[in-house]
Amino acid sequence: MARRYPMPEEVGITIPRNLIDARYRRGFRHALEGGQINNVEHLRLSFREGFRAGKSYARELRRARGVADFPLRAKVRFTSRV
Repeated sequence: MARRYPMPEEVGITIPRNLIDARYRRGFRHALEGGQINNVEHLRLSFREGFRAGKSYARELRRARGVADFPLRAKVRFTSRV
């Protein structure tokens, strides 16, 4: 089943003029799909900014729906020095 993700303009986000529109939109969509930055293409400024906007939008959408954000899990290693 295909999902339809909103475009940045549909949710009130304006794309800055100094960024490439198509790359910004790809980053925004990639964030909404739950993707990660793991490709060289993803390191470009326009893609990263779109990705950040998409993650922020998704976070606000979850917050508005009442979905709790849990803290990140991390491994902590303690070493004892005697």
